[in-house]
Amino acid sequence: MPTESNHDIRAHEQDLLRLLEFNPQQGYIGLGGRRVMLMRSETFEGQRAELIEELGAERARSLYSRLGYADGTRDAGLAQQQRPDAALDEAFLVGPELHAVFGMAAVETVTIKTGDQQQSFYGEFLARGSIEADAHQKVYGLAPEPVCWMQSGYASGFASAFVGSPILFREVECMAMGDEACRLVGKPLAAWREQDPDAAYFHPLEFVNRFEPAEIQAETSDVEAALGQRVVGISAAFSLIMSRLKKVAPTQATVLLQGETGVGKEVFAKTLHRVSANPDGPFVGVNCAALPADLVEAELFGVERGGFTGAVNSRPGRFERADGGTLFLDEIGTLSFSAQGKLLRALQEREIERVGGTETRPVNTRVVAASNIDLFQAVEEGRFRRDLYYRLSVFPLQIPPLRERKEDIPLLMEYFRQKYTARHGIAAIGFTPQAVAGLMNYQFPGNIRELENMVERGVILAAGASLIGLHDLLGESELQQYLLTSKFDESSEQGPMERFTALLSADVEALPDIKQMERVLIDLALQKSGGNLAAAARLIGLTRRQFAYRVAQGASPGN
Repeated sequence: MPTESNHDIRAHEQDLLRLLEFNPQQGYIGLGGRRVMLMRSETFEGQRAELIEELGAERARSLYSRLGYADGTRDAGLAQQQRPDAALDEAFLVGPELHAVFGMAAVETVTIKTGDQQQSFYGEFLARGSIEADAHQKVYGLAPEPVCWMQSGYASGFASAFVGSPILFREVECMAMGDEACRLVGKPLAAWREQDPDAAYFHPLEFVNRFEPAEIQAETSDVEAALGQRVVGISAAFSLIMSRLKKVAPTQATVLLQGETGVGKEVFAKTLHRVSANPDGPFVGVNCAALPADLVEAELFGVERGGFTGAVNSRPGRFERADGGTLFLDEIGTLSFSAQGKLLRALQEREIERVGGTETRPVNTRVVAASNIDLFQAVEEGRFRRDLYYRLSVFPLQIPPLRERKEDIPLLMEYFRQKYTARHGIAAIGFTPQAVAGLMNYQFPGNIRELENMVERGVILAAGASLIGLHDLLGESELQQYLLTSKFDESSEQGPMERFTALLSADVEALPDIKQMERVLIDLALQKSGGNLAAAARLIGLTRRQFAYRVAQGASPGN
């Protein structure tokens, strides 16, 4: 397909081309700090055809849709950074322009309506020269239905992350069907569902991303309880974990979940139980770190009357209570060596003895263990039994931290918004674009648990407002962390002082608006104070709270 010369490219696309970096000596091509690669169209054509033949058209479509969605989510953050002062409609066009830069298709805007409320979003685009349509036609000829799956997924992911609410783009015309161009129409997910479309292609598996109220109400009357047990994500890292979880779920194999604090290990354990061969059996969870050292064995294996001082009644332990189901042992690395030895025997023999008892009791309990420390390192340091480690790690799953699966952040934000608007009875229909962009740039040391707390706080603080802003989400500790991990505006060749001086000396016919002045002034104050909020506030005559509010509103480093 012929390309436009640089002279023909619109001026506002030049900023995107400047993001491209070619370094043949290092074997590196980059776009906006992310590594990319060139792929021949014949290679893509062969890859796509083989996936369709191996997986079937439905699974291949789901895979390509999710890959496109994740890519669009990442590019939405880039759009906010590249054009922070542009009107919402103009900044939104970064998505279609990036799609063209990557050689996927030349995109023409038919109409775009972002509006003040997410529920009024409407977008319609024409894509000409689609590489997906071309690849499909070369192998299969004319298609009976639209085939530009990555393109639809990309548009959906970009719009959802950019607007701050779930947006679904559907391809209603396709060049592979003989149409002149591919036509994509995007509307809020709720608006499509009124027409009963099939949005299932964005679910990596049948039990993932099922948190729409209508879907939950069809399964259970306890919507809030169900919302606490859902796994949500669309990134490649998340999809890999869920694929492995689905494979091990029907077996009786012991599973070891490892990951940082707050990544959601218990939610993954509950999901594993829910899709296991015994979903109706009990799920019993225990935090090993919360058990007193002298009562660990009694809690796990039970106790007979008189087994120790104060044991006036016999009672079953967690293993017996989980018989026929799943026992979740969280923070297993805190168990004493004595308890580790008895746990090893229970796993090997599938039987236990109560404390103070002599009777051996068989148990049919599937054990899922979890740890936020590296158990192998603990073994090497002599803090954990080697034989127990190998017994537990029959099927290890390493859950990645949220900072390594940022494509999942907009979906998780929407999930928690629905959860806490239902719990607190507060109407908040979505997030501002600045809120989504801000959290996409945040490092989340507390992982998903921290994000959940932020969204609950935002729902409460935004009561009476339709949209949740970044200032509603970030508390003082998170805001300080945000400033420490964010970068000052390095896309500009000038520092804050030079930018401020340039604005003041600008021609009277082209004076900047007050938002530009405020952003540069805040950047300058933060730079001079080394990121200290209180000191920066004093420099420009504001209280710390006033200053923090302005930073969270969007006048912040790198925003």
